[in-house]
Formats: sequence, structure tokens, C-alpha cells
Amino acid sequence: MDVLVAGAGPAGLTTAAELALAGVSVTVLDRRDGPILPRPVGLQPRTAELLELRGMDPADRSLDGPSGHFAGLPVPLDHSAWRTRHPRVRNRSQDDVEAMLAEHAVKHGAVIRRGHEVRVVEAGDDGVTVDGLRAGWLVACDGAHSTVRKLLGLPFPGRTETYVATLAHIRLASASELVPPRMAHFSQVTRQANGYWAMLTPLGDGTHRFVFGATAEQPGWEAPVTDAEVTKALTALYGVETRLGELYGASRFNDATRQLERYRHGRVLFAGDAAHIHPPLGGQGLNLGVQDAMNLGWKLAATVRGTAPSGLLDSYHDERHPAAERVLRHTAAQRVFTAPDRSENVEALREIVVDLMRTPDGNRYFSGLMSGLAQSYPGARRVPDLDLTTDGGPTRLSALLHSGRGLLLDLGDHAEPAGFTGQVGFVRAATDDAEYRGRLLLVRPDGYAAEPAELGRWFG
Repeated sequence: MDVLVAGAGPAGLTTAAELALAGVSVTVLDRRDGPILPRPVGLQPRTAELLELRGMDPADRSLDGPSGHFAGLPVPLDHSAWRTRHPRVRNRSQDDVEAMLAEHAVKHGAVIRRGHEVRVVEAGDDGVTVDGLRAGWLVACDGAHSTVRKLLGLPFPGRTETYVATLAHIRLASASELVPPRMAHFSQVTRQANGYWAMLTPLGDGTHRFVFGATAEQPGWEAPVTDAEVTKALTALYGVETRLGELYGASRFNDATRQLERYRHGRVLFAGDAAHIHPPLGGQGLNLGVQDAMNLGWKLAATVRGTAPSGLLDSYHDERHPAAERVLRHTAAQRVFTAPDRSENVEALREIVVDLMRTPDGNRYFSGLMSGLAQSYPGARRVPDLDLTTDGGPTRLSALLHSGRGLLLDLGDHAEPAGFTGQVGFVRAATDDAEYRGRLLLVRPDGYAAEPAELGRWFG
């Protein structure tokens, strides 16, 4: 076997799908017997773009969410300034997202073994053994409490939590006038009362996402979420007229912030929450993990196949560690703005930042930060999903990347660059886009464009 993946969450399934698409044999091990209970999540615009690069439909079974927020400040973020076909957050349930990713991975040959809890990891110079299963490589995507990370004894430096909060997917039996009547911007669905803080968001299908915490009483991290606990919070925040109908699923989270110093340890690589954790402000977690996987998958596949140029796999850490570090920093900043007991000085700072967000340049900055659309790497920048015309007729750039291969896209009349031997696809096309018309683009499998002269750097 070429690769084992620990964890069948979004990061693990995306990694497996990318490897399988490239012809690498991969098996995913997950301790769960089946999908998680329904839990609402938001697909940020850049994540939606990446899923579309592989032919998946991020809009399927989704609801258009608010346009995103920074620290709950009352200014909608305009993602359209980044030239995306997905200008709003897509609200889906995590089990739906995982089912879509699992189907995609299995279709391309990945194997998913559920009910398998990782207990023993032995890593050497030429491969990894996990519970007696031998593979060339292991990718740990097994979450914030990563068993692989603990078994290898790797430090996970950062800041410990200061609170524990609850995320619940519920249906209300009745609602007071304090309950938000429809999906709205974050700032319009938050509330503090009677020792609780909360965000209650109608999801458009008769259910609600209920995020809540107590300013004094803190539940234990492992404590089960009960109907009585959710009912008590609903009553305190929204009055006795608001009654719980059904609790579909719930989980705890906290505001701990940690990150591995290195994402690669020999034949073991880390992605998603196994590599970094942070407060869930702005809905970054799932998205950050999927984006890790899209960066890692094609690089590890080339390494397994023996076609990777020197340093390609190490560029995964070099690119994604700073990306996550940036998220850790801006979620830390958001903690200041969202603290229930914020001071007058923080209120004054909020006013200044709100004014800044209302300017076109300020809004573009924050929307790019939160959506992932502003993410770039040294020598590689995101390219929008261009409308194209080829000899086969109209198409889009995303459709040309469904295979997971890199692409030389000739939008003028260029000669093939020096060193081109078919390492990537080659397509001649026309576009009406003034910024890109006439250019020659080297597009990586993850949708970032590099200079054609860098062909050897990325593809050997």
C-alpha cells in the first residue's frame, strides 16, 4: 500500500481522494462506524472553488449563508470583489460534506475502513506501520486530539482554552419574538443574557444552529450534551416561550490555539485539526483542513510515483504552515472583539475597525482573509475560474482541472516552455478576460498559477 490516512473527516477524505485520483493506492482508517450526526458547517468561497476543481458541486443540498463576518462586526463581507463564482458562504451539514467527499474518494479507488481505531504507529525511514498495516506514508488527519500526534510524542505548542462552548443542531417546538426569524448576518443572530452568550441561526429548513456558552459555569470538554442543558440555555437567552423540539446532534469546542512546528515528520504528514487548532470564529476549521489536503495531495502523489522534483513535498509545510498561522492570528484578534466582558477600549477599537470594513479596500481585505480567496504562496497565486473557449467549445478553467493534473493554459499563441515534456496537460484557449487574455499560465492542480518558467520546480 502506498499511503494510509488516519481520519475520515473532510481533510482525510480530501487527501485520500486527491491521492486516489493520481493513481496512488490509499486506505483511510477511521474509528467511527459511520458518519457523524448532522452538524451545520459553512463552506467558505475558496473551499467551494476547490471542490469545483474536482467536479464536485458545493451548492448541492446547501443553503446560501450570510456573506461571512469578521468577529461578528455588523458589516457584511463582499466576496465578489475577489472574482469568484461563490460569493457567499454555503451552509451544509458536515455529514453531507463527508458523504460527498467519501463518494468522490471511493469512486477513484480509495478504500475507507471504518470502526478502526489507531492504536500503534511505527515510523521508519522507508515506511510506516499502523496497527500491523504497512504503507510507504501516513497522513494524520485525525483531529484536534490526534492519536497519531500523541503516539509519536510530538509537542503541540500554543495557548490552552479559556472557555468551553457548545454547538447544537436543533429544532424548536416554539419560539419567542427574541428568536431570529430568518438567516441573517452573524451580528444579527447573537445575544447575551442571564449569564449566557449565544448565536442562534435559522438554517432555512426548520432547524437551527445553536452555539452557546456560559460566562461562569463551564461544562467539561467530554461531558455529553443533554436536552436539559440545551433547554436551560434556550430559556435563559430567549425566554420560557422558546422550547426545544428535538436535539439532532451536538459537540463541544473551545478557544485553544495550537500548531505543530513541522507538518512533516519523516514519512508522516499532518493536515487539518491534527496540525492546527484555533477558535471556530468565522468558520475556518473545516475549510482550512480541506485546503491543506488540496495542497498536500498532488505533492505526495508525485513523491510516491517518483516524479516529484526535489523539495516538492517539503513545500507543503512551507506553504500551509504560514497559512494556518495566519488563521490562528486573526482568530486570536477576533477573540478580543467577541469577548462577552469586553472593555470600553475594545468597544472603541470595534468602532474604528467597523469604519475600516465599510471602505471598499478594507472590506476587500477582510473578505479575502475570511474566505481564503486572498491566499497566495511565494511564486503561486490563485487564478479565478475563467470562462474559456477551446476547439471543443465553451468551457471553464475548473473543468480543465477535474483530472487533478497540472495544466499549461495558452491564452495567446505561445511556444511550449523549455523543459516541457508532457508533465502537465496543455490546452490552447481564448478568453475575453482582459487580465488574462494572451497569457501563458502554469496552473497547479490546486488552482494556483505559477510562472511557466517554474515548470521544473513544480513538476520536474
